[in-house]
Amino acid sequence: MLKITRLFQPRNPAFWLMLILNVLSLLLAWVIEHRRLNGMGLFVVAVLAIGNALWGLWLAWRLMQTIPESENR
Repeated sequence: MLKITRLFQPRNPAFWLMLILNVLSLLLAWVIEHRRLNGMGLFVVAVLAIGNALWGLWLAWRLMQTIPESENR
């Protein structure tokens, strides 16, 4: 069973990578919204933002499936 409380695993490097990717996706979305980009620049930044968001979601899914060390005891 998946538990949302399993997302918070500060000892797991995947947790920190997930946070970094989500912040990066937020920054890329801000760039798309507030900067004038040509077609290619917009495409590149959008692909990076979507890729980061998907990778962050995948890491969140894996964290929710992983049983933290505190629950193993």
